[in-house]
Amino acid sequence: MRAFLIPCAIRSLAAVCLGGLLLSGCQSLSTDGLVASNAPPEISGPAASAIAGDMVSRFAEQIGPGKATVALKPDASPFGQALEAALKGWGYAVVTDQKTDSGTTVIPLAYVVLPFDGQVLARLSTNSVDLGRAYAVTADGATPASALSLMRRG
Repeated sequence: MRAFLIPCAIRSLAAVCLGGLLLSGCQSLSTDGLVASNAPPEISGPAASAIAGDMVSRFAEQIGPGKATVALKPDASPFGQALEAALKGWGYAVVTDQKTDSGTTVIPLAYVVLPFDGQVLARLSTNSVDLGRAYAVTADGATPASALSLMRRG
């Protein structure tokens, strides 16, 4: 029994390390210093909506619900569309390429969604905070498969 647990623990540790490397390796920086937004188109609409809804609720816990305008460069993926809808649902104004008033607080937001080892890793990034979580995806949606990872920048 003990001999079985050690290889499983090593595989689990290797999977977590590889996931972290994949997420950090996807940091092709845009001009505002955030990762370029990217999500695979093969994630279903229900899964994209579930992931976006959960991530935006966690985002609102950190930033405050509807407190600012979010600048988002969405792609045409189901996740990009679901993220924009979830942000609006939480009361955020969302701009994609429009200019805003000089007095408006604008939070640039980028995202990365990666399939990995039968799960999906999702990350939202702003200039002050990064949120990440793994999700188990089914045909009907997605459920969190890990604790929320939170990194604040000073």
